[in-house]
Amino acid sequence: MSDLDQALNQAIEQYRRSHPASERIHQQALGVLPGGNTRSVLFFDPFPPYMVRGEGCHLWDADGHRYLDALGEFTAGLYGHSDPAIRAAISEALHSGLNLSSHTEREGLLARELQRRFPSMELLRFTNSGTEANLMALATATAVSERRKVLVFKGGYHGGVLAFGQGGSPVNVPYEWLVARYNDLEDVQAQVAAHRKDLAAILVEPMLGSGGCIPGEPHFLQGLRALADETGALLILDEVMTSRLSFGGRQSQLGIRPDLTTLGKYFGGGLSFGAFGGRADLMARYDPRRPQAWQHAGTFNNNVLTMAAGLAGLKHVLTAERLDALNRRGDALRTKLNKMLEVQGVPLQLTGLGSLMQLHPLAGPLRSADDLVAADDRVKALMFFELLGRSVYMARRGFIALSLPFGDAECMRLEHAMGEAVNARRGLWPPAAPAPALQRPAGA
Repeated sequence: MSDLDQALNQAIEQYRRSHPASERIHQQALGVLPGGNTRSVLFFDPFPPYMVRGEGCHLWDADGHRYLDALGEFTAGLYGHSDPAIRAAISEALHSGLNLSSHTEREGLLARELQRRFPSMELLRFTNSGTEANLMALATATAVSERRKVLVFKGGYHGGVLAFGQGGSPVNVPYEWLVARYNDLEDVQAQVAAHRKDLAAILVEPMLGSGGCIPGEPHFLQGLRALADETGALLILDEVMTSRLSFGGRQSQLGIRPDLTTLGKYFGGGLSFGAFGGRADLMARYDPRRPQAWQHAGTFNNNVLTMAAGLAGLKHVLTAERLDALNRRGDALRTKLNKMLEVQGVPLQLTGLGSLMQLHPLAGPLRSADDLVAADDRVKALMFFELLGRSVYMARRGFIALSLPFGDAECMRLEHAMGEAVNARRGLWPPAAPAPALQRPAGA
């Protein structure tokens, strides 16, 4: 067993010993949930911590440990925990009645706030998650075009049944997928060449989220817009994560107008939410006043709690100024951490944009999921457990998403904790694996 393996085993055993209550709860859950789990991304061996409370950008687990929350509910926790304005709106909605069996004024007001941020969403509809939003966007594209082929990308994630981390998943919905390399227009053209007349949609994240926080290069994304125009396919921008990168999302920053946009995560104020929308001529097909209107039902599409929480968040909390400040803090933090890791000679780097970032045990530029294959997961695991032992909670895979309450002091705390972790295991970090030599020039 290598020194790295021994260090990792020690860190895991220390974690186990210090979390007896979480282990007990996990053992109870094993009898009714496969692996004690109903949300795959949260699980890691030997068992995950079980949280009981959150406030601001901090969490408390069942064993009484207090953590700096650097995960931010995988971007859905943008507002932090229990923002006062959002909590007040939820309380007011509860007082007025939980299920009202009807329309309420808030749904139109929330839609207007979203449209103000995303002008490309000329008309939109609500769903209960980003997964559902992407399913409805694909259903719209295939129904409009009467085609079935959909272009997606390795490492892409658009929901639990739309995952392409290893090129695809056995439980993905059965569209006719064309899976291309991200940031590689040459590979895109090769994949599409024989199917141009059958292409219904191009579904893409402007930055791979769960695929490693790899930003889409502007020329690449603009090339997808051009390809959609050439083939008659619809360009669907999945901004479930990247919407937080500016007031108008990544599409605003790049000046790209998609045919359809999908949203989710924090727009529900911390409650379940999704939305899809775009060109009026496409979305008008769901207008129930029209003959043969397409049906889009969903008991909780307009549930009063999400409408109230989402509206309060957008109107009273998430100003353009606060969002820009958060993303500037994220950019500065990522730069500082990368500089510290470089100076210390640690085989890690962080990729991302704004308030979203991901740790990778790799050297060199990372442009696609193919570039991540050589990563040594033990390195990420050791850093994860070292940070957890220093009361910093992030995703086991190395993902970090800052929330609005995550200020300069919290950034300094995270930087300090990572510096301590580096020094605690000095001499154990192996050389960083180089990214594969298969690096195409940008826009190739």
